[in-house]
Amino acid sequence: MRNKLSELAHDLEGILYDDETMRTLYATDASAYREMPLAVAIPANEKDLKTLIAFARANKTSLIPRTAGTSLAGQVVGNGIIVDVSRTFTKILEINTEEHWVRVQPGVIRDELNMFLKPYGFYFGPETSTANRAMIGGMVGNNSCGSNSVVYGSTREHLLEVKALLSDGSEAVFNQISIDEFHARCERNDGTLETAVYKQVRSMLSNHANQEEIRREFPKPSITRRNTGYAIDLLLETAPFTAGKDDFNFCRLIAGSEGTLALITEIKLHFDPLPPKETGLLCVHFNNIDESLRANIIAMQYKPSASELIDHYILECTKDNIQQSQNRFFVQGDPGAILVVEFCRDTREAITEIANRLILDLQNAGLGYHFPLLFGEDTKKIWTLRKAGLGLLSNLPGDEKAVPVIEDTAVDIEDLPDFIRDFNDILKTHNLYCVHYAHAGSGEIHLRPIINLKTVEGNKLFHTIAAEIATLVKRYKGSLSGEHGDGRLRGEFIHQMIGDKNYELLKQVKYTWDPENIFNPHKIVDTPSMNSMLRYEPGQKPPPLKTVFHFPEQTMLQHAEQCNGSGDCRKTELSGGTMCPSYMATRNEKDTTRARANILREFLTHSNKENRFDHKEIYDVLDLCLACKGCKSECPSNVDMAKLKMEFLQHYQDANGVSFRARLITNYTRLNGLATIAPGIYNWMINTPFTGNLIKKTSGFALKRSLPELQDTTLRSWYRKQWPAQKSRLPAATKPVYLFCDEFTNFNDTHIGIKTVQLLHKLGYEVTIINHPESARAWMSKGLLRKARNFAEENVRIFSAVINDNVPLLGVEPSAILSFRDEYPDLVREELRAAAKELAKNVFLVDEFISNEISKGNINKALFTTEKRSIKLHGHCQQKALSSALHSKNILSLPQNYSVEVIPSGCCGMAGSFGYEKEHYDLSMQIGELVLFPAVRNATSETIIAAPGTSCRHQVKDGTGRKALHPIEILHDALI
Repeated sequence: MRNKLSELAHDLEGILYDDETMRTLYATDASAYREMPLAVAIPANEKDLKTLIAFARANKTSLIPRTAGTSLAGQVVGNGIIVDVSRTFTKILEINTEEHWVRVQPGVIRDELNMFLKPYGFYFGPETSTANRAMIGGMVGNNSCGSNSVVYGSTREHLLEVKALLSDGSEAVFNQISIDEFHARCERNDGTLETAVYKQVRSMLSNHANQEEIRREFPKPSITRRNTGYAIDLLLETAPFTAGKDDFNFCRLIAGSEGTLALITEIKLHFDPLPPKETGLLCVHFNNIDESLRANIIAMQYKPSASELIDHYILECTKDNIQQSQNRFFVQGDPGAILVVEFCRDTREAITEIANRLILDLQNAGLGYHFPLLFGEDTKKIWTLRKAGLGLLSNLPGDEKAVPVIEDTAVDIEDLPDFIRDFNDILKTHNLYCVHYAHAGSGEIHLRPIINLKTVEGNKLFHTIAAEIATLVKRYKGSLSGEHGDGRLRGEFIHQMIGDKNYELLKQVKYTWDPENIFNPHKIVDTPSMNSMLRYEPGQKPPPLKTVFHFPEQTMLQHAEQCNGSGDCRKTELSGGTMCPSYMATRNEKDTTRARANILREFLTHSNKENRFDHKEIYDVLDLCLACKGCKSECPSNVDMAKLKMEFLQHYQDANGVSFRARLITNYTRLNGLATIAPGIYNWMINTPFTGNLIKKTSGFALKRSLPELQDTTLRSWYRKQWPAQKSRLPAATKPVYLFCDEFTNFNDTHIGIKTVQLLHKLGYEVTIINHPESARAWMSKGLLRKARNFAEENVRIFSAVINDNVPLLGVEPSAILSFRDEYPDLVREELRAAAKELAKNVFLVDEFISNEISKGNINKALFTTEKRSIKLHGHCQQKALSSALHSKNILSLPQNYSVEVIPSGCCGMAGSFGYEKEHYDLSMQIGELVLFPAVRNATSETIIAAPGTSCRHQVKDGTGRKALHPIEILHDALI
């Protein structure tokens, strides 16, 4: 087969991967399943898709179509060839505003489609919690909907036309056709597969016995969320078979077919006018789940655009998540559940009026105890909190997780309270409890029991619970899948849900469309047992891993396993945020945080080496991680890939040695100390083309990259020799602070350090700089953790003696000072861990400290100029992950006529030494070009560019020729 795959690769204009690494990265999706594919294809065009179909037919293999890979039921896991269209089939092809439709390729991202539609005044309604990376092809395959389905329905209701390749390689277009056209197509004698599928559906649905069986066994028509099997029940309710119904359209069947019937190449969608401009969220607090579900029935009488449930388990998870803890500002007490009821109207007054009527009804029914109504930016925070539920559930320490097994059941909302009560009674018989969240308004609560799938008992329980809940759903005549699809998870139970006769009809559909079973086999029909081919082997024992970093309440492997595959790291620069900069630039799955977690999980679990880290495959996948820390805050599972990469590098280098370049970088402080003997000569050498290029070549740095210069003096030298005399001429400062003299500010950004001391003193803070080691940032970034630990421990010992609640430690360079809050508590040995955690509470970026002091009223605006200035601010990655770029914005806004705009730039692309390294330079600049460089170039010459990070300022200089200033410099220069 390898020779045949080589021939296939030659025939494709796109790319075919059959190496173990890429196959491993595509062996999972966002579900519990894992199956190694034969290969991964990135087709360039429709011709490639036809070539792949021909290959699959000739070689008795299969094709698994895939977009973002966020499927929760194992839809895009299989042993054939993964066909990833997410990189190449990404065009919006045509829009018709008069007829309200748009034609797209399957790789168009849902949120980016709406960015395109918004200027026209339109909106594609169906959504998912993954909408900033979920693609239209996947939404069609899954028949996705989302929180607002009570208004907009599912993707099926918006799917007008599909252009597809059938299993024989022929092209077909499916759209709405009249009764006469339907029968004409059935009467054709052209022998084509397209004609065959029309003949089959007419024969099947014209049969009276079949009609009765379908109507008797399929879910209640009142249940709008229904993805159980193929939608033959909805095809039955069309004009050829039921009088007075809509015209026939095979799109009803294709939506929700999970790529098992055809390969879609183009999609025509209906869109709606933009919703009313005002949105309000009534966040009703309840003592328990039952109260919230009874209240939901009342809330739905007021025609909200969404009614979403958040239970106390998720609310508990939000407390320890950096980003989500900020989004729970509206929570009062410790509610058992919160129902988020959304109203969209033209005015806030109209929303307030209807919300007050609902509140009165709920109070009269004795339901709810707190009723905050929120508008504006606050609504985004609440929806972010709700949508993060899936990822947050992966944060549970240890091997027990909230597993997707029976999380997609949908029933009539009138049945929902009783159904959930019966549901939980079943769980109690197994001593299980469940997490409840999501779509109360449409009768679908995502329900996830806590199970350890690594154990034999857990594996069996996985199946037992699924079978028992399937029986319960059937009793309520509900749908086992409301929006997540059948896939590998629920296919086993479809015959139980719709009856054996109807199941045979589904098989007829599948094998008429796909006689040789080449399209995504074993999904929907002929599905193997749902507790087979899981990520974890039953009875699997975790390997012993001795790590330098401490991983609280878990092992390093368990931390990597927190990645559930939800793919938040696949969002693009248009969505904002930092994670994951390399993926934003390359759009390669290999460069996602998910891929890095996957490769670590695979090799740390299955390696036969004594040093399980000693694998070049891991190194290659982790290589383009910039250690930006975006994942630590933006990944809902809090997967800290920077930490994992540092740990990996330590052990990989134990086996393979440390490179010359890594030794140069880690000895940054020592080498700069030597160069300060003659800084002018050093600067001349790095800036002269011959010597500068020689230094770069020898060091492994990019020739196009400039190197950081040394200042005439160091911050320490200035503080010791010049500051005392300057200070004596100034009014006394009384409030003590310590300044961490990091290695970057000391040698390269001395002027910023000087202005920091002067500014703080002017504001009334007595600044002390003491002797202490370097931050060890460079050592950590290169994975030399044992050496870094020595520096960290010494810093903790020194500063623990002088820093407390009244005397903070401040720092200028984000990556250096935030090490105290981020890495140090897990890097130092156990005997210092408590001290490191206590110290971390009183360590701040200088921007952050001043911002906090402003909010306390301790800094006087009158000290600053009233002149007008316009500033564009680029926040540092680690600042955004561990603090907030808004602190820099706040201090720059202190002068009353300073106007500050935050550039939505994510990572600048430099990331410490990453952007200097010759093999990373091009990617570094590519990342800068996504948002940051264009924003800087488009700024007027009078606009000040601000950036707290030394690497960021260097990247701006190299990428645009503009000089960026530290916010402290700008604020210092604004003093009067």
